[in-house]
Amino acid sequence: MLLQFLINGFITGILYSIAAIGFALVYNTTRIFHIAAAAVHVVAAYIFYSTYHILGLPLVLAGIISTLLSALLSILCEWCVYRPQYIKNASINVIMISSIGLMTVLINMVAMYFGNETKILNNNIQATYTWGTLIVTHPQMLQLIFGGIFIIIFVFFVRYSRFGLRINALSNNPILFETLGFNIYITRTYIFALSGIFLALNSCLSAYDIGINPYTGMPLFINAMVAMIIGGVGRFDACILGGISLGILQSFLVYYFSANWQNAITFLLLLLFLFFRPQGILGYKKRTV
Repeated sequence: MLLQFLINGFITGILYSIAAIGFALVYNTTRIFHIAAAAVHVVAAYIFYSTYHILGLPLVLAGIISTLLSALLSILCEWCVYRPQYIKNASINVIMISSIGLMTVLINMVAMYFGNETKILNNNIQATYTWGTLIVTHPQMLQLIFGGIFIIIFVFFVRYSRFGLRINALSNNPILFETLGFNIYITRTYIFALSGIFLALNSCLSAYDIGINPYTGMPLFINAMVAMIIGGVGRFDACILGGISLGILQSFLVYYFSANWQNAITFLLLLLFLFFRPQGILGYKKRTV
């Protein structure tokens, strides 16, 4: 039984890792606390629901459409909200408040059009894969396979591709990045597009498993933020360790105590890291001048 909870926690951790990557891509490079990522996650889920459940498109095609449109929405967040404020040199607090407002508008638009009730994408009994006493459902298998593949691709992309090096350079020193002749606006556009892709991937995989409602974005955003912090702010691959650790810890908490304590342990873990190791597990201390 304990092994079953371990596998469940590992798969949940993969989903947290994907969402944390989507959030960290924006935060590590632009220092924008991208709260509107929660709304991008919700919109992606409803695009997936509309194309797969209502229009009847194949599952993979519906996921691709949702991912592309979510990337476009994420780019629009940058072009219409964040970039004008960056040009005007607005403070971090002003940008964060704008992000909260954008999230509120998008989520309420979704709720007005689709309603507040939870919608299930697939009412059929899902197939399961059994190894002894270990059971993995078909949606969980999709989460494990697709999530794992995208995480591996992302790690190699960030470490070895030319654009990955640009992302790391922008994260380390945006002023020097621009001084050396790189176009910071184009780079930010690609970063927001990539962020939208990862948020949509998490959204589609989660929606196919547990359904959707307009208010699933913020809990996911909180877990993604905590995963990024405990993994290590400033390192993109640290989100993976943080997400998997958080998923397994929450699963063990359900096994030994109750699911009602999941949110409590998440915030307790966040406080412990902020007090005793703010740089996270894989992070490094920064020198203040």
